[in-house]
Amino acid sequence: MIAQDYAVAEAPKRGRIWSQLYFQVVVAIILGALLGHFYPATGEALKPLGDGFIKLVKMIISPVIFLTVVTGIAGMRELGSVGRVAGKAFAYFLFFSTLALVVGLVVANVVQPGAGMNIDVASLDTGAISDYAAKAHETTITGFLLSIIPTTLVSAFVDGNILQILFIAILFGIALSLVGEPARPIQNAFERLGLIVFRLVGILMRAAPIGAFGAIAFTIGKYGIESLKNLGMLVATFYLTSALFVLVVLGAVCWMNGFSILKLIRYLKAELLLVLGTSSSEAALPNLITKMEAAGCEKSVVGLVVPTGYSFNLDGTNIYMTLAALFIAQACNVDLTLGQELSLLAVAMISSKGAAGVTGAGFITLAATLSIVPTVPLAGMALILGVDRFMSECRSLTNFIGNAVATVVVARWENALDKDALHAALDGRAPAPKSDPVVTAAPQLARP
Repeated sequence: MIAQDYAVAEAPKRGRIWSQLYFQVVVAIILGALLGHFYPATGEALKPLGDGFIKLVKMIISPVIFLTVVTGIAGMRELGSVGRVAGKAFAYFLFFSTLALVVGLVVANVVQPGAGMNIDVASLDTGAISDYAAKAHETTITGFLLSIIPTTLVSAFVDGNILQILFIAILFGIALSLVGEPARPIQNAFERLGLIVFRLVGILMRAAPIGAFGAIAFTIGKYGIESLKNLGMLVATFYLTSALFVLVVLGAVCWMNGFSILKLIRYLKAELLLVLGTSSSEAALPNLITKMEAAGCEKSVVGLVVPTGYSFNLDGTNIYMTLAALFIAQACNVDLTLGQELSLLAVAMISSKGAAGVTGAGFITLAATLSIVPTVPLAGMALILGVDRFMSECRSLTNFIGNAVATVVVARWENALDKDALHAALDGRAPAPKSDPVVTAAPQLARP
């Protein structure tokens, strides 16, 4: 197994705390925030550090997904299990994505964060949201579905479109499996190539503290902590709602499936800090694939669930969409009936699919939703543009945790979960020795 082989080779021994990736990222975030607050111009100028790191990670995402999915499917004994895993994953995604939308809707009605602002829509400057509105206008369901099919096999890798790469990888893996023994050398070559790719991931992760430092310095320097004051109720409500969704809803799911959400969060702390610093869940996608395999989830399940979840299992984005939409309506004194709110929820459920885990995607998806539901003024998005960046971190964190939980749950449903390896990883201990050393993975593999 590619990632687990890499884990055996790369897993470092526990050293001093300052040598650990999560500690380095924490320090980088703190220093970046201080620099951005006290020296805003300097902090804003450091944006290329964060952008550069995200580009480095996105550079490696395509081969990671392709190799993981292809070798995972090719190693399956029955091709029918591919459809079964995908079906279970999509059933999970649909249920919890819808639940997240409902949670955002209920919280917005109860808390009413936008009530009393009495904003005149005509007074809003919509110039800043024009680009987002234009991109949203270009987004249609038919266009999204057709965009999954790449122009050529190579173009998917050039563009870095996750769904297109996943589409090609599934087809290639199925073809590899159908060819059988004559294709075995190709499968073996892909597995060895995967070792190199995951070693490269480890090298790139060494730059994570620099990327987090630059990204957080830019955010604080450009928008300022003071920008949170006017819209603090919305931001605080969103963070609290997301935290409750993770700890209560996803926590209950974890409990019913025999593991702890708090231990899972602790296990993924380095990746979560990386997501927090860069505001992009894609920055930690390669490590999530690796860690889920190390936690006992079969590679075939991880390869299908994780990349697909990045487009279809966006709990944080869904909470944000209904909460922000109702905030705008309340701020602009637009009274929505129950039917209109349910219509908003239905449209959001469709438009949220395909939003990638990158900064700004949630804002574009919200624009697409409000474009279809004219009751809520699209111009009202100008109200939240200034604090959207601060909510982006929370969206990404919630999406990331949701995908980790989904991977373990679907693996358990498929009887493709090594429970001993899972509990060993979550408890921070080495797994019990097995006869096949390839499947033995250390829980700290994501730290370079």
